[in-house]
Amino acid sequence: MARDSEGDRRDETDGDRRDETDGEPRAPVVCEACGTTNRVPLSAVAEAIDRHNERVHGGEAVAEVDPAVRDALADLVARDIGLLDE
Repeated sequence: MARDSEGDRRDETDGDRRDETDGEPRAPVVCEACGTTNRVPLSAVAEAIDRHNERVHGGEAVAEVDPAVRDALADLVARDIGLLDE
């Protein structure tokens, strides 16, 4: 397992490890099989997940956006576009 400049564990789900000050929102990506969680710029989430799953898990969909964050975002979007209006 690689370590970043602060000595924290990281893996391929890190994407391109852009500087934290770039202002782009980041999403937590988890891989239960590897025991890792990383914050990835939103623009790189899909690519980082695909790359990790290909390299580490033979293409099996194991790493994913943190399910709690994914569900909360889906709820916000559904409310915003009126899917939850009665």
